Amino acid sequence: MTERRSRGRPRAFHDTTRQNTIQSLDRACVILAHIAEAQGLTLSEIAARLDQSPATVYRVLSTFATHDMVELDPVQQTWHVGAGAFRMGSAFLRRTNTLERARPFMQRLVDLTGETANLGIRQDGKVLFLSQVETHQSIRAFFPPGTLSPLHASGIGKALLAAMEDDAIRRLVRDAGLEGFTPKTLTGTDRLLEDIARIRERGYAIDDEERTTGMRCVAAPVRNAAGDPVAGLSVSGPVSRISDAAVRAFGDHVVVAARDLSRATGSPEA
Repeated sequence: MTERRSRGRPRAFHDTTRQNTIQSLDRACVILAHIAEAQGLTLSEIAARLDQSPATVYRVLSTFATHDMVELDPVQQTWHVGAGAFRMGSAFLRRTNTLERARPFMQRLVDLTGETANLGIRQDGKVLFLSQVETHQSIRAFFPPGTLSPLHASGIGKALLAAMEDDAIRRLVRDAGLEGFTPKTLTGTDRLLEDIARIRERGYAIDDEERTTGMRCVAAPVRNAAGDPVAGLSVSGPVSRISDAAVRAFGDHVVVAARDLSRATGSPEA
């Protein structure tokens, strides 16, 4: 008789009330998240940002440091994410076959366009960038692994939104809102849906200075073995090089690369 494997979560898994959370662990996770988002923070800066006592924050940091989750720069007296956190994060990246196979397709995009290639997935209502192959140009886009970007203000994000039903997009907008970042950000639901319709028609999305002034991004969805969009490939760079005339050619290259990557990971629709 085969031994039944125990469940990975209790019945109250989705219950996030205080009785099912550990307050000190929650606080520690928030501290780690703030350190990850910054380029180094002092103990006082972390305590002030989170309205916590320096003594409490220091105990958390010291505990993390014993597991290499954070490390202290002894000269600047700033705390940074450590190698232990990277190793744990890498376990998440290893879950996706798409990431393992994407590198050559991203390199081909860089060779064809001369611009930086990116791979991202949808995570908690945002785009999580997993990998990047940089161009050698001195001025270039930079999305290090772990960077988060809003769906509505990202080429990859809009490529993934285009695979959703309009009603689902409206619900997402109602819950998350449409934050403005530049004068070109699509902050109205109707304007976003109009753009989504154009994306579906041509097969690729364009971030036209909607997240960062002066930068453009062209993206297409990557599908898994079930035919579902699970990631996005993009090329990004300054408007001075990705001109209006270049966008269509870039879009064709990205669509082909995304389809080839989808085929390599078993998609029946590639």
